[in-house]
Amino acid sequence: MSRESEAEQGAESAPAEALPGALSEALRAELVTFRRDLHMHPELGHQEFRTTAALKARLEEAGLEPRVLATGTGLICDIGVSTTTSGPQPAASRAPRPMLALRADIDALPIPDTKLGVPYRSTVPDRAHACGHDVHTTVVLGAGLVLAELAEKGQLPFPVRLIFQPAEEVLPGGATDAIESGALEGVGRIIAVHCDPRVDAGRIGLRHGPITSACDRLEVSLDGPGGHTARPHLTTDLVTAAARVATEVPALVARRADARSGLVVTWGRIETGHAPNVIPQHAELSGTVRCLDLRAWRDAPDLVHGAVQEVADLYRAKSEINYIRGVPPVVNDGTISDLLRDAMIERRGVAAVEDTEQSLGGEDFSWYLEHVPGAMARLGVRHPGERTVRDLHQGDFDVDETAITAGVELFTAAALLDAMR
Repeated sequence: MSRESEAEQGAESAPAEALPGALSEALRAELVTFRRDLHMHPELGHQEFRTTAALKARLEEAGLEPRVLATGTGLICDIGVSTTTSGPQPAASRAPRPMLALRADIDALPIPDTKLGVPYRSTVPDRAHACGHDVHTTVVLGAGLVLAELAEKGQLPFPVRLIFQPAEEVLPGGATDAIESGALEGVGRIIAVHCDPRVDAGRIGLRHGPITSACDRLEVSLDGPGGHTARPHLTTDLVTAAARVATEVPALVARRADARSGLVVTWGRIETGHAPNVIPQHAELSGTVRCLDLRAWRDAPDLVHGAVQEVADLYRAKSEINYIRGVPPVVNDGTISDLLRDAMIERRGVAAVEDTEQSLGGEDFSWYLEHVPGAMARLGVRHPGERTVRDLHQGDFDVDETAITAGVELFTAAALLDAMR
């Protein structure tokens, strides 16, 4: 359940109200309301029409000109780019410079919302914002509204782009759609946050280098002539073949890859057979391939194909492999990670930043980093002092909503600091 926290009190930096781009109480309340509305109306990847419309309407109300992506959901919005010759002109109009982009993902997950006792529980059956994308979206919207006000006053030195991306949960990720729609044209750097229920609200976790894992999907089909369980020697014992693929392929891959790469094959589904005395003709396995190292991820398909083929051939099973590229690891640029660190320290003090470890979760923010440098921070959403262990992708996932203010302050300060470097 979302609760107020004291995370914003006692910061070792100057009071937020004394810094450029401070949030008004009215805006804080509006953003909480906006997040709760998104939470009540979750939409799956490439179906985020209501979410896109709500974002578009609010940005237009602020005098901005958002552009919906070619796919029909998600949008891009530039701030500080003048379309007229009247009024104050930002420095960027006199000295063009690649923009800083703030990225949010807007889709939800196909799982039920199991929270009890909150008025903003999902109203859509089997749909929930159980990964915090509603928070990511609200944070970027809030930062955009603050930066738009500064731009109107001529206080935003360089333009900033907001990217509200669809379908992060759909492989290979909606980031590719956003990039194809021109999201990175004119962009030189990009930043993002991801909710972390292990970090207190009001704090962020940062890491130089890889912060997430590569994640691909693997589907294997095995076929044989089938037969009677009394005579397995006369046919392909497909159940045994499937069991051997399930156990031996992960072991082979682990022994043939550099152990430091963290290359792991994990199965999530095995299906074969319908009767106890019939050797089946068909078996299927599906799972994921995760990897901590970018170079090893590029080599993974050939390695996995070879291991599956080797084991299947040993048991005389015909194999068909569908290796589906997902996302590479998110590799944070050191300079931009330092920008986020400095921005958070300016707003909340040194105690508001902690180191974080690399996770085996995948994130399609990595596709942007194939084109421009950037960094992702882990945004704390745990109520300070809470002892309950929560995780992402669970139906009871929720956040301490003071995290929204912390995220807006992080992005706003980062945009202003970036302009000075």
